[in-house]
Amino acid sequence: MCVACTHTIHRAQSHFGWNRAFDPAIVARSGETILFECLDSSGGQIGADATLDTLASLDFGRINPVTGPVYVEGAEPGDALKITLNAFHPSGLGWTANIPGFGLLADQFKEPALHVWTYDKNQMAPAAFGPKGRVPLKPFTGTIGLAPAEAGLHSVVPPRRVGGNMDIRDLTAGVTLYLPVEVEGGLLSIGDTHAAQGDGEVCGTAIESRMDVEVKVELVKDARLAAPRFTTSGPVTRHLDGAGYEVTTGIGPDLMTAAREAVSRMVDLLCAEHGLNPVDAYMLCSVCADLRISEIVDLPNWVVSFYFPRIVFE
Repeated sequence: MCVACTHTIHRAQSHFGWNRAFDPAIVARSGETILFECLDSSGGQIGADATLDTLASLDFGRINPVTGPVYVEGAEPGDALKITLNAFHPSGLGWTANIPGFGLLADQFKEPALHVWTYDKNQMAPAAFGPKGRVPLKPFTGTIGLAPAEAGLHSVVPPRRVGGNMDIRDLTAGVTLYLPVEVEGGLLSIGDTHAAQGDGEVCGTAIESRMDVEVKVELVKDARLAAPRFTTSGPVTRHLDGAGYEVTTGIGPDLMTAAREAVSRMVDLLCAEHGLNPVDAYMLCSVCADLRISEIVDLPNWVVSFYFPRIVFE
């Protein structure tokens, strides 16, 4: 419950995809604070008792619901919404899955796999992964965006210039996000909340977890913003930095190939050093390891590095 919030949008007020014709769940004024009750990215289909059979029977028409939309009074095309992420209220339950056909290494990991997480929603202590792994948590929203100008229903899966499924793990409490307005009222929606994720979300899922999100929404007139931007309130990797990193690389003329090679080599390393089976190593990489472009100027080859935090196994 948010005592300081002007409005609450309940989980039942969710939708799939983006559409400028959607009726708003609420009408808000600039400067008001809103509590979004968000579903997990499965739309509640994957719970504490989920199994591989649950994955096999997923209704993909219910994937990635977002709560909203919010119509902001006075918002017009050319303006921006300034969205301050005040707080996250986690549920204590999450999941990570390898879904066949999805993810950076989908050709290598063709069988389904699932890990159900439980964590302390108050203390947010690192969550257990197997007998040795402990993943530091940092809640954020994977999907936050406005309605695009183009008419019709648009998939929630790809990110857009108005935001959406960006999966930026630094969109956490204390961050201020700016989104360009393309339709009257903006039509803000939020969902796909995560307890932790590495940059790249390489297997296609993070620690997917239902949460409530408190945000303050302000209108910035005539911002003429071309794409989302955000400001952090402090360091972004302190929860992972304490014990250093293991780093693998991919080097070559194609960034996607180099990224795949860097991740594949980290999977091999985790299996060799920690006795993980490959798909568990792959899912663990998705929730806590970071892809970085280390070099993109020295023709003809680029360098992609993959940073895995050693603190997970300390």
